[in-house]
Amino acid sequence: MKRLRLGVIGCGDISKYVLLFARLNRHIQVVGCADIDFERANRYASWFKGARAYDDYIKMISELDLDAAYLAVPHNLHFPIMKDLIEKNIHILCEKPITISLEEAIYIVDFAESKDVKIGINYQYRYDKACYRLAMAAQKGELGEIYYGICNIPWYRDDSYFKNSSWHKNIESSGGGTLLTQGSHALDILLWACNSKPVKAQGMIKNMKFRDVEVEDLAMGIIELENGTVLQVTSSMAALPEQSVTINLYGSKGTAIYRGPSFPRVKFKSAKVSRHRLNVFGLHALDRSLRAFTRWVLKGDIKYHITGREAISVLSSILSIYESAKTGEVEKVKL
Repeated sequence: MKRLRLGVIGCGDISKYVLLFARLNRHIQVVGCADIDFERANRYASWFKGARAYDDYIKMISELDLDAAYLAVPHNLHFPIMKDLIEKNIHILCEKPITISLEEAIYIVDFAESKDVKIGINYQYRYDKACYRLAMAAQKGELGEIYYGICNIPWYRDDSYFKNSSWHKNIESSGGGTLLTQGSHALDILLWACNSKPVKAQGMIKNMKFRDVEVEDLAMGIIELENGTVLQVTSSMAALPEQSVTINLYGSKGTAIYRGPSFPRVKFKSAKVSRHRLNVFGLHALDRSLRAFTRWVLKGDIKYHITGREAISVLSSILSIYESAKTGEVEKVKL
């Protein structure tokens, strides 16, 4: 298998971890790093022999022969940058969410498919071994008929979260708060496990701790799926102390209980469940996600677990929860 020529767009904190895993992957060659802060781009580029730093991603994708780009920028920039990458026939691994509007997401997925460009959205919980086993147990019927699922993300953020990345505080640049940025990972696992389209949603959002930002620090939502299953999501950045994410599924044959993502584990009650091993190895879910995307682009024999089109369900569910919080009504989930 040849090496993936990868460019990085956005050199913030999450990119640091992705690039650390890229250094351990012999199938990846990082050839360029772009950020509006040239010093940050240059710092990361210096980790890789021959990699070049840019303060303009347009210049990077014009000058370098890239197979793929990793995108970690403010959410409102996902759409225009992905559009530019697709026009250059560059495959994309993008941090969640795919975009901040359903219309943008549908457009970008259709455009990518018309150009045979692959888009993966980095919901890396799908490469968490325990989450994977939970999802496969549900999909294979080992939990029986799934009655309902609950996920809780009781996380904590202090003032530095908004001070260090001010785009997080504005709806225009972020698209939303804790539900879109943190809670969507766990909600994605529930949707994946249940393998049914979301049809209705209702929710409530609040600013319990951070009063001077536009986005919520607490969100609660309920989603009804086409098959009748009901999902509940609670996401917070005001829980003290921060606690583990929990994802629970309740079915006619038994219950699955997940805790993570640090030291992730899943327990099954009553149900007899197979091992369900991931088909990709790695040190961490983020490492496995990057390895899986690389293989998908270079070989195409094993599909990446969450493509751009598959990411639309979680985005649309969250947008419907936000709309319900405004109207006080149950909202239809548009897909």
